[in-house]
Amino acid sequence: MKDSNIRACTLFCRERLAVGVEQSRRMPIFYECDRCTACCRWPGQVKLSEAEISRIAEYKGVNEFEFIQEFTRLTVDRRGLAVADKPNGECIFLEGRNCSINSVKPEQCRHFPNLWNFPGFREICRAKERVVSEAEWERLIEQSTSN
Repeated sequence: MKDSNIRACTLFCRERLAVGVEQSRRMPIFYECDRCTACCRWPGQVKLSEAEISRIAEYKGVNEFEFIQEFTRLTVDRRGLAVADKPNGECIFLEGRNCSINSVKPEQCRHFPNLWNFPGFREICRAKERVVSEAEWERLIEQSTSN
């Protein structure tokens, strides 16, 4: 092979590699929850909307007033309600390794870690990282966040 052909081939391969690396950087990552419950045990607050309060109260078989008294606390900014914690700091709805309100859990819980997370969450969260296509990411997000 001539030197010019080798150089051309090398340049072509480098360009293809660069394109492949750039495409992989743009590929979305979907975090597949393995239900380790670490997110239910770390400090923070899960804010509740009025609709979530109504839905969870109905699911628990109590009226909204009873639900608020038994299962919520004021948010840090005192402008709303959040899910209460057990004395050990874990979510009041965590029973062993299961969420007792999983089918009606708050949006904040359903969206973690794919639609929101925080720096360092990977050190705690054991969700499986999957590189997926844009279409697959959208499908998985829809599936994981719907009630």
